[in-house]
Parts: sequence; structure tokens; C-alpha cells
Amino acid sequence: MKINSSYLVAGIALLLIIVWFVVNWFFGADAAITNAPPAAQNEALTQVSVQSVTATPHEIRYTLYGRTEASREVMVKAETPGLVVALGPQEGDRVGAGQLLCRQDVDARRAVLDQARANQKSVEADLNAARILSEKGYQSKTRVNAFEAQLDGAKAAVKQAEVELDNVNIRAPFSGIWERKSAEVGDYLAPGQPCGLLVDLSPLTVSAQLTEGQIGAIGRGDSTQIKLATGQTVTGTVKFIEAKADPATRTFRVEMNVPNDDLKLKAGVTATVTLSAGETLAQQIPGSILTLDEAGEIGVRFIDDANIVRFARVVTIDETPDGLWVTGLPEQTRIIVQGQDFVSVGKEIDPQIAATR
Repeated sequence: MKINSSYLVAGIALLLIIVWFVVNWFFGADAAITNAPPAAQNEALTQVSVQSVTATPHEIRYTLYGRTEASREVMVKAETPGLVVALGPQEGDRVGAGQLLCRQDVDARRAVLDQARANQKSVEADLNAARILSEKGYQSKTRVNAFEAQLDGAKAAVKQAEVELDNVNIRAPFSGIWERKSAEVGDYLAPGQPCGLLVDLSPLTVSAQLTEGQIGAIGRGDSTQIKLATGQTVTGTVKFIEAKADPATRTFRVEMNVPNDDLKLKAGVTATVTLSAGETLAQQIPGSILTLDEAGEIGVRFIDDANIVRFARVVTIDETPDGLWVTGLPEQTRIIVQGQDFVSVGKEIDPQIAATR
């Protein structure tokens, strides 16, 4: 049978196309295999910068932030009703204990005192006469005792009238600064209404908060260095540490006394308090590498001898311009200073020595 030439040509062309595809597939796959990346187990490790740190003895210094306060302050109030007829010091004046701050109208109190004194004199006269008669046998001893009791009552009435009369003079209960007056001449003050505010700034009080980790290292009588926002630096002494933590913040209030005889230091000023609590082994680290673990605890990522990422919770014992001094890391270790946010605990990494500054 004679094959048509057109069919023969078409068959040969089809055969050549098939051969071309087979050859290209074979050599292309071989090249892909040759240029393929390493297997997953040979994948390149993440590179991070590390720095070696060694624990050395360092003073434990806690830095707290607080504010200055008056050691005491009180609203000086009226003890008796009456109109204000005179005022003593001006606002901001320094006053001494017992100094007059406000004076109320005497009103009828002088008359009450005069009547009480007159009554006392009358009873005294009656008592003297009864004693003379009793000595002569014309008066019983019981009568004398009755007049003596009346005299005691008359003296008590005089004393009460004197106190009530003196109550119109509202005086400073302690030395301090007459910070603010609350009454003017002509104002009527009922018992318990304020004449003004008296504050005591000597000594000055500085308050701050201690954490649970700090409370055990600080005690009453410890010396502190305090820097105020006004630029003044002073020395204080711990006078009070709260026995019960604030349930909201889990911190303890601590108060320090600061001498302030010249009253140059003011209340309400922001204060930075530095307390010393002995010495311990610690490492200096950059503050920027602190991070949190799954429980929200502050710590540092470091690598062990097998280049596996680990996490250590740390406690800051001092802050300096060059970094933080912390405890909680192995005595000799390599901390991750760059790239710590891109690796996870338990992962092997490729550590690179960080350039020193």
C-alpha cells in the first residue's frame, strides 16, 4: 500500500516535536534539581547580634519616682459661733504655734464670764461666813460642805466661761505656713467651719512606691538621695513603709523626711528618689533589650552554649546613663542585643558578635 506523502511529512514533524519536549523536560528537571535550595533541615539559621556579659559586684540602687508633701496640714476651724472681726497673718506667712489666725466677735461671752466671776465671789463670801459660824457653833458642818460644793461649781462655771471667751481667738495648733485663708472679716463662722489652711513643711515629706521585689531590702532609717524637679538635691531618711500593699498596683507606699528648716523646699514637686540596698552580683545591659514573656514578666533573651534562645526574668537594681544593672541572668552569658524580637525561645540561631561602642 502506498503511503500518502503528506501524511508522512506530518508524522515526521509530530515525532520531532515529541522528541524536543522529552529532551527539554529531562534536562530542565536535571537543572532544577542541580539549582534547588538545600532541604528544609539545611535552611539557613536566623542571625542575631549578641554581646557577652559577666556578673560583677555592684551596689543595689533602687530609683523611685514620687513627689514632695507637707508633713502635716490642717484646716483650722472655729470652735464657737460668731462673726469674724479680725484676721492675723497674710497668706504665705510663716506662723508659730499659738499665733492668732482669726478673731471672732466676743458678743455676750464677756458678760457671761463677768456673771460667773460675780457668782463665785458671792459663794466665797457665803462660805467664809458659814465657816465662822460653824467654828462658833452656830452653823452645822453640813452647811459648810454645801457652800464648798457650790464654790467648786462656781469655779467650774468661771473656767467654762473663760474657755468660751478665748475660743473666739482661732490660733495655730503648730508652726507652719498660713497657706490659705477661708474667711474674711464679716463672715459668720459656725462651729466646725474653717478659718484657713495651715501646712507644716519642716520636715518635708517625700512619698514614693516600693515594688514587691524592693520592699524587703529597705528599712526605716535608711538614707536616701532625692533629686527634685526644681533642680535641688537633698538627703532624706525613710520614716514610714506601708505594711499592706495597694491591691491595684501591688506596691507599698514609702515616706521619707527631708530637713527643711528654711522652708525653701516646696510641697507638690516631682522627686526622683535613689535608695541603696547593699551589694550583689549583677550585669550591665542596654535598656532597649528588655522584653516580656508569655506571662507578662520582664526579662532578657539570651543564648546558651548550643546557640539556643533562652529567656531569663530579671530585676533592675540600678539605672545609669550607660544602661541597666540587672540580676537574674547566668553569671556568664551572651545576651541578644539586636534581633531579639525576631526569634523565639527554644529556637537555634546564628549568633554574630555585636560591634562594641
